[in-house]
Amino acid sequence: MIINESSSSTEQQPSTQFWQWRGYSIAYQTAGTSGTPVLLIHGLGASCLHWRKNIGILAEQHRVYAIDLIGFGASAKPKPGEAIDYRFETWGAQINDFCGEVIGEGAHLVGNSIGCLVALQAAVNQPEQVKSLALLDCALRLQHERKLKGFRRITFPYVQKLLTYPPIGHFFFSKLAQPQVIRKALLKAYSRQEAVTDELVDILLKPAQDEGAADVFLSFITNSTGPLPEDLLPQISVPVLLAWGKNDPWEPFEQGKALAEFPAVKQFVPLEDIGHCPQDEAPEIINPLLNDWFTQ
Repeated sequence: MIINESSSSTEQQPSTQFWQWRGYSIAYQTAGTSGTPVLLIHGLGASCLHWRKNIGILAEQHRVYAIDLIGFGASAKPKPGEAIDYRFETWGAQINDFCGEVIGEGAHLVGNSIGCLVALQAAVNQPEQVKSLALLDCALRLQHERKLKGFRRITFPYVQKLLTYPPIGHFFFSKLAQPQVIRKALLKAYSRQEAVTDELVDILLKPAQDEGAADVFLSFITNSTGPLPEDLLPQISVPVLLAWGKNDPWEPFEQGKALAEFPAVKQFVPLEDIGHCPQDEAPEIINPLLNDWFTQ
């Protein structure tokens, strides 16, 4: 079931709508009335609003959708483990169902950070739904149990275990969900400091204040299992574009470049002087890059 919250949508002005998935409300934005569909998938702690600089431009040539993964943005945040596990397999299934029930045909999937892994998982699940993948600074999952080494391999699981204790975990999250902390993290993630605005801070802060947001975040960061990009890419049968900010402090450029060796990756684009979220930091680069990719 889809509920439309706006009756004044145009190609340039996205409308916010809600879709019922497994009994939970899922928010998304959509714009554009013609062309091949495109689905934008955000990263950790973000939402469809992180694509606000891209939706309107891409909608001039495509039908564009930007979704809030369950647990994020304006989507429902049910308690972990009751009916939802906050894992890539869950979010991949959410994307598959969205493509089938809302979009109704195959789409180009575009992800940023963990959204790239969600897109990859969806493409592995149901490749017939996916026309191509565009991955912007894909999460490498450097805290994964298979990547931890040395002293961190011993200590990190203990830190994760400590955060599963609700008083400690919620206290930790409350310290993170502060405007000054979010701004500091963004200033590290973004190479172009002027892109870190009050609007951007509020986009990340507001959903973090929702009931259940702490449990979603802690459920995800205390899990070091599940797929890595190098597990999923060999299973991909659709063409993949990788674009990577050379100044990304969280997902090292050289490690990202190594993913270009997989046969599915048809194009690797280094982004000079750009950080972890190029779609927001450098939309004047990303929007034409995506439009060119979709028409190949």
